[in-house]
Amino acid sequence: MQFVRRTFICSAVGLMLSAALPSFAQVAGKDYTPISPAQPTEDPAKIEVLEFFSYGCPHCNDFNPLLTAWVGKQSPDVVVKKVPITFGRGAWANAAKLFYTLEITGDLHRLESDIFKAIHQERVNLFDEKTMTEWVVKKGVDQKKFSETLVSFGVASKVRRGDQLAQAYKVQGVPALAVEGKYMVGGEGFNQVLANADKLIAKSRSEKSGKK
Repeated sequence: MQFVRRTFICSAVGLMLSAALPSFAQVAGKDYTPISPAQPTEDPAKIEVLEFFSYGCPHCNDFNPLLTAWVGKQSPDVVVKKVPITFGRGAWANAAKLFYTLEITGDLHRLESDIFKAIHQERVNLFDEKTMTEWVVKKGVDQKKFSETLVSFGVASKVRRGDQLAQAYKVQGVPALAVEGKYMVGGEGFNQVLANADKLIAKSRSEKSGKK
């Protein structure tokens, strides 16, 4: 499976052609792309995996259930963080605000799959703030808390930070996975990408323990 970059910038730029290879026998430019310069991670004791995505991206919608299942299988030393990015698009900026607002209100985990379903199957316009607010309230989110958080400085700062990270990681399309600030994961399709991510996590774990 190969993804082609589209005008709405929703291709998996990191999902490049690759063949199944044994553990650690990965090839730069096929199984992963080195991130240069390498980016700092938040916790040196953890192996950090970032998913750059948008709720507006159909490929991200397809990838989400696979990623969710994969995250559930990770060891305690692995932390997976989602980074919604905008590519300068107003609709995607609102989607990023939705993500961070629900993260702050504590409703993100239970509603994330519903958000993808609403946008891509039910065709609900969750890029519109009024529609978005009405939808989350029907899902049990406190309207006052949601509305105040949505327009807060903190949420706006998080959206800007996400786009800054995307620029630093040279993300050109989504979904895209990065491991430990060093490797942008490649692969022929979603399953291969996750398999390669597992290998890069193992590689990073070995590097942290001093075993090259």
